[in-house]
Amino acid sequence: MRSILISILLIVSNFLGAQTTKITGTAPGAEGRRIELVGYTDLLTLMEKTLAQGTVDSAGAFTLTFSLDKTVYAFLNIEFHRGELFLEPGKSYHVTIAPMNYNEMQEINPYSESQSLGIQIQGNDSLELNALIQSFNKDYNAFVLEHFNDLYRDKDKAKLDTFRVRMARKFPGKGNPYFSSYTWYKTGSLEQVANVMGKSPMVKKYFSDGPILYDNIEYMDLFREFFSKYITTTSRLLKFLDYNGLMNKPNGYEALMKALEADTLLRKPQLRELVLMRDMMEMYYDPQYKPEAILSFFAAVQKDSKFPQNKQIAENIIRALTRLSHGTPAPAFTLTDRYRKKVSLSDFRGKPVLVGFWTTYCQVCLSEMELLKPIVDKYHDRMAFISISADKEFLKMLYFINLKKGFSWTFLHLGNETGLLKDYDVKSFPLFVLIDGQGKIVRYPADLPDSGLENSIEKLLNP
Repeated sequence: MRSILISILLIVSNFLGAQTTKITGTAPGAEGRRIELVGYTDLLTLMEKTLAQGTVDSAGAFTLTFSLDKTVYAFLNIEFHRGELFLEPGKSYHVTIAPMNYNEMQEINPYSESQSLGIQIQGNDSLELNALIQSFNKDYNAFVLEHFNDLYRDKDKAKLDTFRVRMARKFPGKGNPYFSSYTWYKTGSLEQVANVMGKSPMVKKYFSDGPILYDNIEYMDLFREFFSKYITTTSRLLKFLDYNGLMNKPNGYEALMKALEADTLLRKPQLRELVLMRDMMEMYYDPQYKPEAILSFFAAVQKDSKFPQNKQIAENIIRALTRLSHGTPAPAFTLTDRYRKKVSLSDFRGKPVLVGFWTTYCQVCLSEMELLKPIVDKYHDRMAFISISADKEFLKMLYFINLKKGFSWTFLHLGNETGLLKDYDVKSFPLFVLIDGQGKIVRYPADLPDSGLENSIEKLLNP
């Protein structure tokens, strides 16, 4: 009965189509900074996409307007600071972001210095989705803290059942299908981690008997965790299959789908296909499997699947797996140089380019820069060199390169274009990327100047 109700609600939701959604708000301290609303392309790959962007004005206010055709789990980003919220089509939200001194971080290091934005939705009642989820999560977290040993050591399923009943009484018939599913699958994740029930009843209870909730964050979190390495390790019937042999067949996609039918828990084709995609993503990085064969599988799903959501996810997976790989377009950028002129990557089209990300506070960066100089001197007439400073202050970059009279190649300042660090997946400094004359990536990450960079350049210039 529960799965039938969810299916009906999903059909009604899809029928409504895209609707204009609006966020207005204030962000004291962020005046003049870019604010972005970011969501996911899908909840399997977790690749991010920008839903809307704007600028916080001089009074600290902002407005973001966009279209939604479904409830989404999203983030408001200011630089690398973010806060989560759930958005429903056609609604308007007024939010206040807690004051923050965005200048107190001396340097940009998104992986250690980012903070959560304190977001409050103004005027929302207790039945609004964000309020419901916040209230439930508070009870959920308190329950886990109090009964951690009962769940993880003693596998006390009765405690978990009692919690579910208590939550059903506290939130009876709230009428929001996203919230209902959110609480059901979030509690289900405790059953998964605490291992209070077998694989077969878990699949039946949470996956095979109901619709696939592609857009519910808790459904997909549970799905990703439960089916991780399922076909190669967990499933007693599937782990000994010759996946290389199946993938190398002319009809590898159909052969794989047929082979997985041996597991009765995967009889539902839509679910079986999604499980196969989920695990093939992990197999892509396993050296015993050929990456090109796995990419061919995803291309076949994108082309031949009977399920539109799976087709789209397959396309997203291909982009995720091949992003920044050899032969893919290098992310574009336009930044300010030392003379405060705008310079774009496309300005160098026709010449190979070495792009490097660095900061003045990174000692390794400065050492590698000294070793880069003779390479620049040797090859500057045949290729371009671009060093992108991620220092917060333009003047810090300018002061440094003015001291280094021999550093005559192109220096650019990241400024507010912090999304470029995400585009190039910069997790540490320095990072070098070698790009050919057509703007396609040759080597990512490229070797450092002290460990083989010149050899890579020679191979590119003298194939």
